[in-house]
Amino acid sequence: MKFILGLGKVLTVAFWGVVLFNLMMPQPLPLNLLINALGIFVLSLHFLEVLFFNGSLRGRSHRWFDRLQILLTGIFHVMSVPRPQEAPRHA
Repeated sequence: MKFILGLGKVLTVAFWGVVLFNLMMPQPLPLNLLINALGIFVLSLHFLEVLFFNGSLRGRSHRWFDRLQILLTGIFHVMSVPRPQEAPRHA
């Protein structure tokens, strides 16, 4: 599972590299619009993920760095964050 999450993070960062490259050197017209639209769509999805998974970051020491990583890699970072352990319940 770690390999799949790592590969997903690498591919997502590569996608953001393509979007930034397209902003610096625009590609031919139909491809340019498609890359920009996909970039805006993925960024909005990652922003929604930050809002939805904000509660799971409460116990983390570097919450703002985690939020930045979620904006960059999305669900791949959320899935790699370990869940907090609950205290055992005694009757």
